[in-house]
Amino acid sequence: MKQVTLYTDGACSGNPGAGGWGAVLIFEEHRLEISGGEAETTNNRMELTAVIKGLEHLKYPCLVDVYSDSAYVVNAFLEHWVEAWARSDWKKADKKPVLNSDLWQKLLALTKTHNVTFHKVKGHADNELNNRCDELARGAIEKIKI
Repeated sequence: MKQVTLYTDGACSGNPGAGGWGAVLIFEEHRLEISGGEAETTNNRMELTAVIKGLEHLKYPCLVDVYSDSAYVVNAFLEHWVEAWARSDWKKADKKPVLNSDLWQKLLALTKTHNVTFHKVKGHADNELNNRCDELARGAIEKIKI
């Protein structure tokens, strides 16, 4: 399997509000930057969308290291919340529906296609690629607002 590094970030202007996502995919010496946005969304939806769009860009199963500053996304996998939600028909322990279950289901399916390892990075710090994803996400918001 090919080894890919994926950095992602999501942003919102208001929450909910206009949102953007950005991702940087790195394979060997190749680097691809992608981004997009939605007029009315939440920060968490954009964080999830960034990872989904990055993984969807891969043409065949890969070993993927995902780096995100979103504890929401990373912890859902590292703490196995996603698997528990799937087993409980997308209900939380309090029996309320899991927010963003449509995106969680997409992302869970993608993690079955690819061998994905999630890594938490500190946001708005000195991580060049995380900062670049933030720039891409914020740039996508500006395009929506025009």
